[in-house]
Amino acid sequence: MTTVLNLKDYIRAVPDFPKPGIMFRDITPLLAHPVAFKQAIRQLADPFRGMKIDAILAAEARGFLFAAPMAIELGARLVPVRKPGKLPYEAHTYKYDLEYGSDTLQMHVDALLPGDRVLLVDDLLATGGTIDACARLAEMCEAHVVGCAFAIELSFLKGRDRLKPRSIFSLLQYDSEEP
Repeated sequence: MTTVLNLKDYIRAVPDFPKPGIMFRDITPLLAHPVAFKQAIRQLADPFRGMKIDAILAAEARGFLFAAPMAIELGARLVPVRKPGKLPYEAHTYKYDLEYGSDTLQMHVDALLPGDRVLLVDDLLATGGTIDACARLAEMCEAHVVGCAFAIELSFLKGRDRLKPRSIFSLLQYDSEEP
């Protein structure tokens, strides 16, 4: 019989990082525990098995840590989304607004094909801006976003609302900034 671990035991709460008042959810203890990390990947992939995912799309950098093993687990291509100037080939670009400024993401123009079934993966869902930008890049290629998967969701920040009507799955949820 396989023991199921409580994955929240492998997430470290770091107060006042990166600035005062923020409770940072640190995934490095999860990454450092092979059994817990493997369980997290399998549980993240489970809702999407049998959905014929063609590609898993993830934004740098921590999203890559979950997306790469999920791509292997689901037998899908891995599509990296990067900040400007990081991709060597012609790229689609999407600029989006943040609470204090803006950001830009890019993806190779040939990374997705029209009709591809794409799963978006990231380590954390906060306000939803980054993953929404990823979805818009996929849609530029006429790909179909079948869902979004996150290791952690900060539900009190309501990022899920920004991603509607897309299907959302999060492995762990935190309802407040409390440890």
